[in-house]
Amino acid sequence: MGITMILSLLGGVALFLFGMSLMGDGLKKVAGNQLERILYRLTNTPLKGVLLGMVVTAIIQSSSATTVMVVGFVNSGMMQVSQAIGIIMGANIGTSITGWVLCLSYVEGSAGIAQLLSTATISSVVAIVGIIFKTFVKKESYKSLGDIMLGFSILMMGMQTMSGAVSPLRESERFIRTLTMFSNPAAGIIAGILLTAVLQSASASVGILQALSATGAIHFATALPITMGIGVGASCPVLLSSIGTNKNGKRTALVYLLIDSFGMVFWSILFYSVHAFVNFPFMELTMGPVQIAMLNTVFRSANIMMLLPLNKCIERFVFWAVRDETEDEDQDRDKEELADFELLEERFLSYPAIAISQSHRAMNGMAKKARKNILRAFALMENYSLEKYQKIQDKEILIDTYEDRLGTYLMQLTGKEMTAAQNKELTKFLHTIGDFERLGDHAVNISEAAEELYEKKLVFSEEAQYELDVLQKAVQEIVDLTVNAFCENNLETSVKVEPLREMISVMCDELKLRHIARLKNGACKLKQSFAFNDLLNNLERIAAHCSNVAVAMIELEEEEFDTHEYLRSVRGLKNAGYSRQLEIYEKKYDIKRNKKGKKKAAAK
Repeated sequence: MGITMILSLLGGVALFLFGMSLMGDGLKKVAGNQLERILYRLTNTPLKGVLLGMVVTAIIQSSSATTVMVVGFVNSGMMQVSQAIGIIMGANIGTSITGWVLCLSYVEGSAGIAQLLSTATISSVVAIVGIIFKTFVKKESYKSLGDIMLGFSILMMGMQTMSGAVSPLRESERFIRTLTMFSNPAAGIIAGILLTAVLQSASASVGILQALSATGAIHFATALPITMGIGVGASCPVLLSSIGTNKNGKRTALVYLLIDSFGMVFWSILFYSVHAFVNFPFMELTMGPVQIAMLNTVFRSANIMMLLPLNKCIERFVFWAVRDETEDEDQDRDKEELADFELLEERFLSYPAIAISQSHRAMNGMAKKARKNILRAFALMENYSLEKYQKIQDKEILIDTYEDRLGTYLMQLTGKEMTAAQNKELTKFLHTIGDFERLGDHAVNISEAAEELYEKKLVFSEEAQYELDVLQKAVQEIVDLTVNAFCENNLETSVKVEPLREMISVMCDELKLRHIARLKNGACKLKQSFAFNDLLNNLERIAAHCSNVAVAMIELEEEEFDTHEYLRSVRGLKNAGYSRQLEIYEKKYDIKRNKKGKKKAAAK
């Protein structure tokens, strides 16, 4: 085999891998990024998991890619190991579909209709239509369809290049003698493992085997052990993907290796033991591309049919092989608090639909923790304790970690190709993450004010304390509205935020004037003034950050909401709905009215 032949073969492999990747990516885009969502939702029974794994893998053309995705789902807690086993089994069968697609590259014709149906003609027509869709059509779905067509044509070209590169070998006695070495089961299995481990693709390995079979030099005795080894070699990228995952992620990756290794060991022992006594006559059968595809499918299907009833046994084995470590109560609590960070799987960056969904879940956790810290700070004002104060500081560190992790993850996601809707969601997250972090900062500021009041034994006057209580209730409502609107993606709730923010801002200005009046008449003293004004500033800033989140949500919903009208209201040109909502809040949190109601209730 000369250097030209080797380069031609490697070039064919490169075209094959690129075509397969392009076709798979195009198919995923046409499916609207729903494949990944379906993958982790419809897995409540092993059989459903197998069928789902088959379909998804047949579409994306890679069992390794499917399994790597599943490892990410399990690692992030979206899927259980038991659910993943069925999908991985199905992926093993689904990957054999590629072999049948490759058989098309060996369909040839000499004249007439046969020539029109030849691979060269079909590939050329598909490529021409694909490039037209890709270049001249504006609709994204048609561009993705063009990717599928171009990917198919390149894949077929790669197969033809590989076949052309090895075709002279059919006359080489040295090559034929080399291949007979692989009829030894151990040598053939090792060859299949090494070839697939290097190429990182079972489909590419099968494609090379099909190309070699076109020379007429591959017999059943050679093809079977190589096919067995290909499945085990395909587990290499999956095992690499499990580095850095939690225990369940590693267990899931081990499932892939276990299924293929067990199938290789069991069927090789059974087949060659029987062959030793029966001496199968078909061992010298010459294999062609179609026979290779059939062998690959039958072997994988038989393996999964045998292992499917043993789903629970496989689960118990991987849990035994990768054991849980004993954790104390503090470790369990820390692990629970950090669970949201496991949602931010780097494996999902290639699947924007899931990465955005996971980011939203993690941001929901951040928003709720920020709200909880604000409530802790309010409670600290009423009943100070060092333990509660320290808890607020600890949770603030956690909220800062959210901002760091989410910010890094979202910036990585900006470099990926996404739909308009996905870009809109990503923009919203990037706009609001800083505001949620600032909510946590203001909770810390309030806790420090509470600490100062406690240590200096300062007490507000009854009237000042009452005003702060009313203002805190208004701020608590705006925080609740904002967090609920964001977590539920509820636009109707978000439009209620800005009127309340305006009312809180006016209320803070009024309370500052009222406090100055109390200072003048001696009802309050100067030493409490700094703390009082500091609290008002923090409460007003909390409302402002809530408004930022709500407005960011509204600005990005142009199709579902009259954004421009709402933003005009924000700038002072109030519409009827905005003014009505503002009036409701003014009545609800009117200090004089509430104080009168409180006095009447006390008198009764």
